[in-house]
Amino acid sequence: MYKLDLPIDPKEVAAIERRRNREQQRQSQIFNAKARTIGVDVAVLEKQVEERRMMERTEKAREEAFDADREQYDKVALMLEEREQQMSHDLDRAVQNYRQQHQKPETRREYDLYDPDALKKDRPARVSDHDPRCGPATLQMFAGEDLNEKKRRELQTDMTKKWLTEQIDERKRKETQQMYADNLYDRKRVELDERAQHLSKMEEECRRAVNMATTNFNQASAMEVVERRRLQKQQEEDNNFAEIYNHLTGDILTENPAVAVSAFGPQRVVPDRWKGMSPEQLKAILDIQKEQCQENQRLKEEEKRQNMEWDRQRILATRAAMNLEQQEQEYNKEIRKRLDGYNQQLSREQKAHLEYLEKVIYTNNPTAHYHSQFNTTSR
Repeated sequence: MYKLDLPIDPKEVAAIERRRNREQQRQSQIFNAKARTIGVDVAVLEKQVEERRMMERTEKAREEAFDADREQYDKVALMLEEREQQMSHDLDRAVQNYRQQHQKPETRREYDLYDPDALKKDRPARVSDHDPRCGPATLQMFAGEDLNEKKRRELQTDMTKKWLTEQIDERKRKETQQMYADNLYDRKRVELDERAQHLSKMEEECRRAVNMATTNFNQASAMEVVERRRLQKQQEEDNNFAEIYNHLTGDILTENPAVAVSAFGPQRVVPDRWKGMSPEQLKAILDIQKEQCQENQRLKEEEKRQNMEWDRQRILATRAAMNLEQQEQEYNKEIRKRLDGYNQQLSREQKAHLEYLEKVIYTNNPTAHYHSQFNTTSR
């Protein structure tokens, strides 16, 4: 009995049939163009879509948090700018009020020269026999009758000393006020710089902690309120201190009634007693004018030297630019030349490769029988 006559094992037959059915199912899936093109894992795609949407929502929330912080910082910057403008307006208004209250035309020293009511306020030519206004021109007092000459000269000397002392004190007071104003300005500028650094630091922390944007925003808002109150309190204290200082150093409290030089008012001068400026005062004025002329000459020479230096630098820069432009043109020309040569070489190599493919490689064209061997199995 030969082996070909042996009965077939049912398990082997079932295995062969099972493999044949699986092969047919596989072929039906692979050879079906619709199932092959759209047969993907829908659950994975939906998960990817959901992850993409979640990333977009997270990015949108992050952008909204940045936008809210940016708006908050813009509001703070606008508030600081408005506060600075208000301070400038208040300062201008205070200066104008001071001028209207303490620098009236009536308080000027030379007001008697153009006072429209001077004739109404003037006294008669002579009041009594001992009227000090009766000089030689009045033909009522003559040479040799000046019994109070020594006292008059002492009075004039004391008056001159008082004028000089008053001018020195006025100059010192102005310098003190200027130093105090500069100090206040420097303190305010430092405070604004510290405030800007503080805001910049808050912005960096907010960008680094996106997940805690809400908490950081609330903390930043609370800190902003505290800082605003502190700034308001500091500003109020500075204003009070400046007001107290202005009252203490103002003309009202420091006014000296002893500076009066005329019986008709503290701002008038008796013409027949005033001998003009002293040689020291004239020399001081001439020295100041000479210094100003020298300073103007020095400034003109410095400006001329700077203009010459700028012209020289401009000429050097123009020459350097022309050299660079010429070098760039030569370099571009060389690059174009090399590129043309390289393109020609590539063209020759491509033509040689095509000739090799047509004459050596692709000499045996495939027939219909060759194409019928494909897509017969799923493997």
